[in-house]
Amino acid sequence: MGRSFSGGALWALLTTWLLATRLAVAEGGKRGRPNIVLILTDDQDIAIGGMSPMKKTKALIGRSGASFTNAFAVTPLCCPSRSSILTGTYPHNHLVRNNSLEGNCSSLLWQKFQEPFAFPVYLQKQGYQTFYIGKYLNQYGHPAAGGAQHVPMGWTYWQGLVGNSKYYNYTLSANGREEKHGDLYAEDYLTDLITNRSLTFLDKLSRPPFLMVLAPPAAHSPWTIAPQYKSTYPTIKAPRGGSFNVHGKDKHWLVRKAKTPMANTSVDFLDNVYRMRWQTLLSVDDMVEKVLGHLDSLGLLSNTYVFYTSDHGYHTGQFSLPIDKRQLYDFDIRVPLLVRGPGIDPNRTCVEPILNIDLGPTFLDIAGVNVSMTPMDGRSFLPLLVNKTYHSGWRSDFLVQYTGEGYTSKDPHCPALGPGVSQCFPDCVCEDAFNNTYACVRTLGSKNLQYCEFADAEDFVEVYNMTSDPHQLLNVAKTVDPSLLEQMNQRLIKLQACSGASCRS
Repeated sequence: MGRSFSGGALWALLTTWLLATRLAVAEGGKRGRPNIVLILTDDQDIAIGGMSPMKKTKALIGRSGASFTNAFAVTPLCCPSRSSILTGTYPHNHLVRNNSLEGNCSSLLWQKFQEPFAFPVYLQKQGYQTFYIGKYLNQYGHPAAGGAQHVPMGWTYWQGLVGNSKYYNYTLSANGREEKHGDLYAEDYLTDLITNRSLTFLDKLSRPPFLMVLAPPAAHSPWTIAPQYKSTYPTIKAPRGGSFNVHGKDKHWLVRKAKTPMANTSVDFLDNVYRMRWQTLLSVDDMVEKVLGHLDSLGLLSNTYVFYTSDHGYHTGQFSLPIDKRQLYDFDIRVPLLVRGPGIDPNRTCVEPILNIDLGPTFLDIAGVNVSMTPMDGRSFLPLLVNKTYHSGWRSDFLVQYTGEGYTSKDPHCPALGPGVSQCFPDCVCEDAFNNTYACVRTLGSKNLQYCEFADAEDFVEVYNMTSDPHQLLNVAKTVDPSLLEQMNQRLIKLQACSGASCRS
C-alpha cells in the first residue's frame, strides 16, 4: 500500500522541492552559457578625453577586466557603424552608406537582407533571451520602412528609439507599439529610462542566458544634461595640443578648407559642446554602476560578460574642424572598449587591434556558435580575453571606409562653395561632401601606418607614419618609398573585396 502524507507534511515536501528546484535553476544559470551585456554609447571618443568622466565605468569594467588600447570603428558614422556592429561586416558588405534611408539605413532592403544575419538572431536560436533598449539605427521607425511597428529580428524584448538620438520628446517602439515620451526628467530622460527598464528586465523578465543591449543617446547632440549634472565641469575645455586648431594644409580639400586659426566664437562653441558631452556621459556612468550592481545583487555578475564601447569617435577643433565625426583620422575612428566577465583577469591591458565588427563574432563565440559558419567579416576576440597564451595569428591591419554625403543644391549660407557639401557651419566650414569618400588600410605591428585613397577627381592619397606622427600632422604620400605605396594599394584592393573568411585572413 502506498505511503500516505498529511496535508502539512505534503505542503512541507512540496515547499522543499520547489526551493531545491529554484536553487538548481539558479546554479544551472551560473554554470551555463554566460550572459552578455553590451553598453553602446553614441559619438563617444577616446582620443580626446571622452572617457575622462567615466570614473565608475573604468573601475567597474576596465579595472575589473580588460581595457583595449587599439579599438576601432571601421567607419566613422552612426548608421553604417551600428550596422557593422549588428552584422559583424564591413560597410562594403552590409551596404549601408550613410544615415539616410536612401543610403540603406534601416531600409526595407536592410531589413530583408541584413537583419536576418545580425548577432541577436544567432543568440536567440541558442536559447538566449534578448533585450534591446535605446538608439538602434538613425532611420529606424521611418514610415517608409515599416514604422515603429517593425521589430527587428532576434529581439525578444524590443524598446527601440525611433530616429536619431534624443533625451526628451522621443518615441520608442515597445515591441512594435508606439510609446511617446515628453520632457519630465523623472519619467522621460532617456538615459535614465534605459537604466530603469534594464533593471526591470533583470528583475521580472530575465532567465539565464540573456543578452542585453543598452544604447543611450550620450554623448550625441542635442547634449541635454540631467538636472543634477548641469553645473559640473565649469572650467573644462576641449584639449589643446596635437592637431587642435592646426591647418590641414596637406590633406584632402575638405579639410584644407577649414579656417585656421578658428574664430573665437567657434572655439567658444566647441568648448561648450565638449563640456556638455562630458555632462551627458555622467548619466551613462551612473547606468553602468546601477546595472552592474543589480547583476551582482541577483548573483548574475560572475557569469556575465559586460562590454562597453561606442559607435565611433569624435572631434572638437582638430585640424580646425569644429565638431563632428566622418573623418579618417584616429580621433574619429578610435573607440573605447572595456570588457569584464568570466575568465578575464582584472587590470588587463590588451594592445591587439579590435574592430567593431569583432563584437558580434565574440558574442557568438560566447554563446557557442561557430562564427565560420556565418557571413561575418570580424573574428572573435574571446581567446584574447581568456587565454593568456593566445596572441599569435591576430590581425595586423584592417579596413576603414566612408561614403561622403553632400546636398545637390548650394548651401544658401555658403553659395560660394557650390553644391555637394553638407554639415556646414555658419563660417562655411563644412564637415562632409560627396567626394569625402575614402578607403584606408590601417596597420599596427611592425609597421604602424595609415594609407587612404579618396574617390575624387584628384585621386587624393593620405599616408601617415603613426609611430613618429601619432597626431597625423604630416601627410607623407609624396615622400614615402613608392614601393610601400604600391604594397598598401594592393592590400587595400584586397580588403575592399573581402567577405567573411577572406576578411579574417
